[in-house]
Parts: sequence; C-alpha cells; structure tokens
Amino acid sequence: MTGELEPSAVEQLAAALRADTDDLDSYHRVLSETVAGLLPAGMVEVERERSMSDRVAGRPGRATVIRLSLGERALELRAVRGRIVATASQEVRGVVISRREISVAEWAQLLASYLATLALENAEARAALGRLLGEAGA
Repeated sequence: MTGELEPSAVEQLAAALRADTDDLDSYHRVLSETVAGLLPAGMVEVERERSMSDRVAGRPGRATVIRLSLGERALELRAVRGRIVATASQEVRGVVISRREISVAEWAQLLASYLATLALENAEARAALGRLLGEAGA
C-alpha cells in the first residue's frame, strides 16, 4: 500500500464497514474492533441510553448515536424508531454549515474514503487498514 490505494481496496473497506449495520450496538462493535486503530483518539463519540437494569448491572447501555469527527466533515449514525439514520455534515471552525441525510452505504463509503486517505498519510493507519482488509477478505 504505497502511493495510492486501489479503488477496489476502498470498495472492500466500505463493504467491511457496511457489515453488521442492523443496529447501532453491533455497528459500534464493528467500528471499535476494526476501525479503532485507524482513527486518532477522540474522533469517535458514542451516545448511549442506559436503562435502570443497565445502571444496576454496570452495563454501558444501548448505543443510540455514533458520531465521527473527520476534520471538516462529520458523519453520524442515529437510531430512530428502530432504524439507522445516517447523516453527513460539513463544518467550518466547529459550526455546521450543511447537513444531509444519506444512506448507510454512502456513509460507509465516505468513511472508507477518509480512512484510505488517512492510511496514505500515516504508516500506523496503513498497517491497521491492511489488517482490516485482510480480515474483510477472509
């Protein structure tokens, strides 16, 4: 993986990111287990809803929002009435100037493109991406 990533590698990454998107809890696990090595700390924010039984048992609760801050772009997945709603926002100096609802597939494609660009700039991210693509291709 030097110079440029093959378009097929970005597509393969997007496919890996689209896996297990039935609910935010499973998608959060996919993100934290596979993408954590690619994103710098603090870029992923998760909002959770905790029931009384979650609090008593010390469980983190159910993920309701996953937000990724990717420079001037923010990607968000939100649980709304049993389905996942994906949005992409454009930000300038922390102020949202545009927000649009997109498909989960487009959300995954945007994230994959960002991760591929990050991997080109960072050797550690490149190694993590290689591991992720190796797992996705297996």
